[in-house]
Amino acid sequence: MLKLSLDALLTVDTIARRGSFAAAARELFRVPSTISYTVAKLEEDLGVQLFERFGPRVELTAAGAELLKEGRYLLKAAGDLERRVRRVASGWETEFTLAIDSMLCPDPLMTEIDVFCGVADQTRLRLLKEALSGTWEALLERRADLLVGAAGAVRGRRLRRCRWRPSASCSWWRPGIRWPAHANPSAKADLAAWRAVSVSDSARQLQARTVGLLFGQNTLAVPDMQTKHAFQRAGLGFGFLPQPRVHEDLAAGRLVAKAVEEPKPDETLYLAWRTGEEGAALDWWKKRLQDGAVVRRMLLPAGCGQV
Repeated sequence: MLKLSLDALLTVDTIARRGSFAAAARELFRVPSTISYTVAKLEEDLGVQLFERFGPRVELTAAGAELLKEGRYLLKAAGDLERRVRRVASGWETEFTLAIDSMLCPDPLMTEIDVFCGVADQTRLRLLKEALSGTWEALLERRADLLVGAAGAVRGRRLRRCRWRPSASCSWWRPGIRWPAHANPSAKADLAAWRAVSVSDSARQLQARTVGLLFGQNTLAVPDMQTKHAFQRAGLGFGFLPQPRVHEDLAAGRLVAKAVEEPKPDETLYLAWRTGEEGAALDWWKKRLQDGAVVRRMLLPAGCGQV
């Protein structure tokens, strides 16, 4: 049987903060004799002295300080648990995980997160970034409660379509080859000579998706769309990027676009969750994201405004 109770820890904490048994008794609305008995019983059970007595004033011993150092973590955890249990009883989830596709920038979610935390301050929020089928796999495997991603293994609520632009840095080159400026479509054989920058599918169990790559093509695989965009701007390769993300780069000449024989088809972004599951946090995020305004901003590079 445990000899240490949360009530005893609370008593020790209050005495340490107030500096005397009498002051702790006033804060805890108890009589001083109850405080003295609680400390004496705890010291007897643990076989250590927790306080040095200097008349009415007391100070923690080394053992008492160590007890309180770890004990305060327990008191905080117990308080958090009480609040979370009350939240669950009121319909709020203990933890909520939002998964976003790697093509999206999470920065525009900062305002939404701030508002959410003000409403549901005891629901722990977790953001998860996955790529391609990995986003849907996270939902299917219950590692995520809600996702924003492109078409996948689960049906969801349609948000918006995303156009893709084939682009490369105007400074990127290979010996004897330079990215042509004219608008004639490039055939597969022409593109095969170029290094492709592609986002790796993060799926662990589902079939990994490969989009826009040619058999045998030299490929530089990266973890997300932000890295892909940066690497293409640095001249490390060619690839398809979301139209909103490269709009300013194309206008400024940092990237150039080239019509291709087989363009990457538009993708539809979805908001998806598991059928039959409910919760106040899930409802809040569904309502916040379903109009697509936030998602439109998430298609832009970090620091940009709305589309």
